[in-house]
Amino acid sequence: MRGAFRVALAGLVQLAALAGLILIPAGTLHYWQAWVLLAVFAGAAWLPSIIVQVKNPAALQRRMRGGPVAEQRPVQKIVMAGLYLSLAAICVVGGLDRRYGWSSVPTPVCAAGAVLVAVGLATVVAVTVQNNYASTTVAVEAGQQVVSTGLYGVVRHPMYTANAIMLVGLPLALGSYWALGFVIPGLIVLAARIRDEERLLDSELAGYREYRRTVRHRLLPGLW
Repeated sequence: MRGAFRVALAGLVQLAALAGLILIPAGTLHYWQAWVLLAVFAGAAWLPSIIVQVKNPAALQRRMRGGPVAEQRPVQKIVMAGLYLSLAAICVVGGLDRRYGWSSVPTPVCAAGAVLVAVGLATVVAVTVQNNYASTTVAVEAGQQVVSTGLYGVVRHPMYTANAIMLVGLPLALGSYWALGFVIPGLIVLAARIRDEERLLDSELAGYREYRRTVRHRLLPGLW
């Protein structure tokens, strides 16, 4: 239960940070899109994470060791810094868009964006359940094996597919067309992360090259 409490507290801190990135630039609490987004994060990421912590604490701990500082490979430090900056920029610009009224996004589009974010977050939780070695840092651990079932039978990096879905959904959920401009840089650094990670997996994870020949696509079925 102590671990579940730590996860719950970390989730609250993350929610508070996300709220600050959005609501402070917005300059108002009357921003229903932001509150819907925060509710989505709480329902699709925070609460499920507490359940995963109780059932499989080791898998969740790997997910919680993230960020540029936690990365061991220099290129991944740069890539993760770029990804975090893209996410932060989306939140800040979304809030500024709300303050100054740059965009007029229909409610159904905002709702669709919130659904995309929920799908992405739920996929992250599903990947954590399906792969005990799923981590936010690029590394191969002792005893790690290739996972080729479930979502890993569709694409090689379903965790990053979830990240891409969230990147697209986040600006729409916030009701900001201007924030969409930061999606492309986010996807570019995500692709760079995947390429570097696959070089590591090819050289250090037994069976990964065979898995690559079986599951052809990295991120999106039929595309890449």
